[in-house]
Amino acid sequence: MDSAFAARAGRHLLHYGCDFARFVPVRAQGCWLHDAQGNRMLDFTSGQMSSILGHSHPEIHDTIKQASGTLDHLFSAMISEPVVALAEKLSAQQPELSKTMFLSTGGEANEAAIKLAKTVTGKWEIVTFTKSYHGVTAGSAAATFKVGRTGVGPMAPGYFAIPAPNAYKPRFPGVDWRRELDDAFEQVDAQCTGNLAAFIGEPILSSGGVIDLPLGYLAALKEHCERRGMLLILDEAQTGLGRTGTMFAFQRDGVVPDVLTLSKTLGAGMALSAVMTNDKVAAIADEKKYFFYTTHVNDPLPAAVGLKVLEIVLRDKLIDRAREAGERLGAGLLRLKQRHACIGDVRGRGLLRGLEFTNVGSRDATSISNAVTEASMDVGLAANVVRSGTAGGTMRIAPPLIVKDEELDEGLALLDKAIVKVVG
Repeated sequence: MDSAFAARAGRHLLHYGCDFARFVPVRAQGCWLHDAQGNRMLDFTSGQMSSILGHSHPEIHDTIKQASGTLDHLFSAMISEPVVALAEKLSAQQPELSKTMFLSTGGEANEAAIKLAKTVTGKWEIVTFTKSYHGVTAGSAAATFKVGRTGVGPMAPGYFAIPAPNAYKPRFPGVDWRRELDDAFEQVDAQCTGNLAAFIGEPILSSGGVIDLPLGYLAALKEHCERRGMLLILDEAQTGLGRTGTMFAFQRDGVVPDVLTLSKTLGAGMALSAVMTNDKVAAIADEKKYFFYTTHVNDPLPAAVGLKVLEIVLRDKLIDRAREAGERLGAGLLRLKQRHACIGDVRGRGLLRGLEFTNVGSRDATSISNAVTEASMDVGLAANVVRSGTAGGTMRIAPPLIVKDEELDEGLALLDKAIVKVVG
């Protein structure tokens, strides 16, 4: 970033939780970002976890061009063919979730899901994970316990958080995840007013350190919800549409949520999100006059893009590709772990991987992770989704689903170079 451009940005842009990167892209194609000086950077963040098809995908470009010239935005009571077609195609991926509404962002979708749960159950208390990230609007921010809770006064009341099990750093060694979950809900029962409406969580806590819930956990979590008359909301903003090697991450577990929220990956960079639910919940919502009427609900242009994204993911077998490429990426990261004592753990599924550093001498894991993130960008790799320092010592690595083997290998080599630069 040259000094004149930095000065302009400093004068006119409000900071929102991170320092601006020094690299200023003017063009992006596939897995690569390019600046005005001819430098390029390999993008292992998928543009904030969204661009699963890489950047500037020609079919997405053509779809936006065609849709913007026919149907771009409508009065919210009007529905269109792209909206109905996308709802049909999503439902075909999980037939139990037969009812869908489309919105713009993940935070908005989670806001709508939380309000849906409160409307349907007639209750108002929400449970989530202590390292959760679900958005920045009022309801979704109250369900976000990882960051953003300071300096803003009281959050919405009635929100409780429980810890997610962490196999690498168990909270209570010798206590298994099922006992930890049971104990956590005992604490929730002791603190709540008996008005538990829903649990909202990610199958893999992505922002929380790429914490993959163990097999069996979602089933046990759903049992706890059913016992208390709660809905289970799963937020698959970052894990949906094939990234983990299944269309939705929860499908590995054979557990279907009452409500599913999608965003990020659904639009492959376009602002598009979805709330999906079953016929039973939708019928009660209709009866109780559920209200979430927004300017951009069920807009045709982003729906047309989402339809094309889903078509490409299925046609090009990108779910299988995410699984295969994820194995290659995971194996490469494990080799880095063997090479560098500062790496404590490698985890994740498919093309969502976490690389957790450990303290080395007087340097703590967070400072090492932040330094490696910066060093990676210096050598031409965007390799950590979060640059704000709130990810602890874990780098979150998520290349696009179209990444080539040679690009994975090059990214791993650049990451190795950055680690050597930081810790030797």
